[in-house]
Amino acid sequence: MTESMKPIQVGLLGAGTVGSGTFKVLARNQEEIKRRAGRGIEIAMVADLDTARAKAVAGDGVQVVSDARAVIANPDIDIVIELIGGYGIARQLVLEAIAAGKHVVTANKALLAVHGTEIFAAAHEKGVMVAFEAAVAGGIPIIKALREGLTANSIQWIAGIINGTTNFILSEMRDKGLDFDTVLKEAQRLGYAEADPTFDIEGVDAAHKVTLMSAIAFGTAVQFDKAHVEGITKLAAQDIKYAEQLGYRIKLLGITKRVAKGIELRVHPSLVPSKRLLANVEGAMNAVVVNGDAVGTTLYYGKGAGSEPTASAVIADLVDITRLHTADAAHRVPHLAFHPNAMSDLPILPMSEVVTSYYLRMRVADEAGVLAKVTGLLANAGISIDAVLQREADEVGGEGSTQTDVIILTHDTREGTLDDALAQLQALPSVLAPIVRLRKEELS
Repeated sequence: MTESMKPIQVGLLGAGTVGSGTFKVLARNQEEIKRRAGRGIEIAMVADLDTARAKAVAGDGVQVVSDARAVIANPDIDIVIELIGGYGIARQLVLEAIAAGKHVVTANKALLAVHGTEIFAAAHEKGVMVAFEAAVAGGIPIIKALREGLTANSIQWIAGIINGTTNFILSEMRDKGLDFDTVLKEAQRLGYAEADPTFDIEGVDAAHKVTLMSAIAFGTAVQFDKAHVEGITKLAAQDIKYAEQLGYRIKLLGITKRVAKGIELRVHPSLVPSKRLLANVEGAMNAVVVNGDAVGTTLYYGKGAGSEPTASAVIADLVDITRLHTADAAHRVPHLAFHPNAMSDLPILPMSEVVTSYYLRMRVADEAGVLAKVTGLLANAGISIDAVLQREADEVGGEGSTQTDVIILTHDTREGTLDDALAQLQALPSVLAPIVRLRKEELS
């Protein structure tokens, strides 16, 4: 049998949820996958510390080992799939696999967002591919869309709901009017949130993913450390309710945008107009909106996690590598879509330079002239107001209450300008509690 007819040999590191899904989907669709790839794809070796679990996943005829380095050392293995996760041993193993001349498929967004520059450089040097479709938005082929499908476009901006845990929590908070802590416990009970949910609820996972999309869209190096990252832990049920009354839903968005001064790279809760498709993405689903100069706005929606959806992306990468395995390295799609010697050094902007619009909620004394003071202060700062919602005092604090909520939506303004104005507003004697500020994205 000629080399190109023999199934390509794959080694798998990590036989958990995604690893088991990869086996299932490969087995179920092997005939179609072979017809598409031009040759068979075979997982010949699996490494997992839990060898019993790995044997149950891999079945007969697959070599199971507890040491990942045994897979990397095997000269018959062409491709290594890394599904271990994290920044630690995974980084070592990926670099060793590359050094051994193996192609790598990974679902590890944390690793690539932080160490991607080093890993892609090593792969480029060695003439091997690192494919990572599964690292962003699970089964949605968003990396492929950005690197290939939209390659003719100058990308203007990307905004995505790219963390299912937080989207599930926000959907529940909105549906049931409950506060964050209550819903988080419920999400953990249902298995939507991990025992330690920090990476998800603090926005870190979404920031890893948007960092990768930003680098591909704008041809910059991956710079996770420059991203602005805010989670949903401080969101109040009442702001979700007020937003709704004003025609908005609150979503945790990963946003990256090209502006005159550089690139915005940020993750935070955002008010999105209820009529936008993105505002209606509920539960654990993911969705990414990409705006390009030629194509306009495109939307990618689907399952952002899970065994088989993520396996779908892993296997698509295996097929890509199998097709290109014998191709001249210079003609492959570059890792970050731009050739390494043609990368841009556009700066990532600090938050103070970001221009967007805002939602402000102020608990104020219910007395004459307060609203005039507030709007006067904003006007002096050059911040124009889009809408004002003033609650009746008894709605907010019960009958006879002397306090009320004022909600203000602003037009576009520079964040640094707003910060200064907020400091002045907070100092007013009639403002009785810390002002709540949320960003608003029209996505038009």
